[in-house]
Amino acid sequence: MTESKKMLGEERRAYILSLLKENNRPYTGSELSKLTNVSRQIIVGDITLLKAKNEPILATSQGYLYLQESKPSLYERIIACNHPPEKTEEELNILVDNGVTVKDVKIEHPVYGDLTASILVSNRKEVKQFMKKIKHTNAAYLSELTSGIHLHTITAPSIDTLIEAEEALRKAHFLIKEET
Repeated sequence: MTESKKMLGEERRAYILSLLKENNRPYTGSELSKLTNVSRQIIVGDITLLKAKNEPILATSQGYLYLQESKPSLYERIIACNHPPEKTEEELNILVDNGVTVKDVKIEHPVYGDLTASILVSNRKEVKQFMKKIKHTNAAYLSELTSGIHLHTITAPSIDTLIEAEEALRKAHFLIKEET
């Protein structure tokens, strides 16, 4: 949208939805607010309304992303990790350096049950952006609520890639050891 006219409700949501569907990249709330000439808070409300209509929009650390139906087949695994907050960047870099995408982080909260947050990082640049956003917003890591214990869903194009990434984390002492 190049004109400086404010877009209204349904038209704006249709525009946002088409942007997200047609471009296979995340858009930040700030980008969408500039494109539609409304506040970022209005965009947050629009995304909430679109999600309520079952649109598969994912809020990631890089922005909003429309989940496309036809994705290439990936292998997926859930891994259990434990480390202090200051080791987060190292952990994520080990994973992406070994060719995996870190989809999310999940903890088991004593009151709320399972809490999951999307991460979606697959290279060092995205890890750096994620870490910058955490520092800039002064947000806490979910794992801080569980003394460092958390799960990650990781994906890769092959089982071998998942195994190699898991082994690299094991060597770096990030994985929770299974009791024998």
